[in-house]
Amino acid sequence: MNFAAVEKIAAAILYEGYILYPYRPTAIKNRQRWNFGTLYPRVYAQAQRPEEPYRLVAECLVTADAEATLDVRLRFLQLLRRPNAPALAWDEAVERTSEHTNLLLTDLITSPLSLQLRMDADLQIDLSTRVQVLENGAAKLRIEVQNASHLPSGAGATREEALPLSFVSAHLLLGIAQGQFVSLLDPGETYRESAAACSNLGVFPVLAGEEPERSIMLCSPIILYDYPKIAPESEGDFFDGTEMDEMLTLRVLTLTDAEKQEMQNGDPRARRILERTEALTSDALLKAHGVIRALRDIRGDA
Repeated sequence: MNFAAVEKIAAAILYEGYILYPYRPTAIKNRQRWNFGTLYPRVYAQAQRPEEPYRLVAECLVTADAEATLDVRLRFLQLLRRPNAPALAWDEAVERTSEHTNLLLTDLITSPLSLQLRMDADLQIDLSTRVQVLENGAAKLRIEVQNASHLPSGAGATREEALPLSFVSAHLLLGIAQGQFVSLLDPGETYRESAAACSNLGVFPVLAGEEPERSIMLCSPIILYDYPKIAPESEGDFFDGTEMDEMLTLRVLTLTDAEKQEMQNGDPRARRILERTEALTSDALLKAHGVIRALRDIRGDA
């Protein structure tokens, strides 16, 4: 499956909250980081009170023929301490991807898939996939991902020890060939009851790609609508989808020289924000001011 059509929105989700304005590692909000969709090692998570997340479960509906195949891409960040700047207490991100392609749907109905995957020497993923045929002709797809990474300190590990072995911003991209996904937000009358019965933990599956195509489902740790898009006016990522690009652009431009120098010397992604923002033209700034996507008539009977 070619996921190119959804790469931008998937990357935005992957890095949501990664580093926030004022984009300096020494800022409190960046030293005491919190990210969406973090799956901690199971042994650590189950020892916490309340229990921390260590797994995600994605359930969605598909309609497909006998030759339909499924592609599954799991993607997350691993946070690693900068070895050359330990005093900053800053963990940079390394992208991790596990991809499984051409899974025959009929095989998953009769023989659910269960895998134990290793990334490098430290990260272990337990991934299971199964498909159930429903009476209305659709099939329910269930994918579960668990962080089974080994922690030397076991259940007594601290958060600082657990975080480098955690799956940060964990999400799934699902692709189907010779079939279609059913929207869980607008399933239609035929599949409404089945859609309501889908139970998701830690992710929100939405249709993605070019509307009205239904070959890609994005299982996001952030609540989204079907066919989410990156605004074409956006010149690049600010890692904060709750803020406006224009406001963050102006804030970066008004940072002091000392603050900009810290951005320049910090995370490479923060440095790219600074360089991109300072290189913006007047026309690019005007584009970020706002745009009307569509108009509709609101007149009618009261």
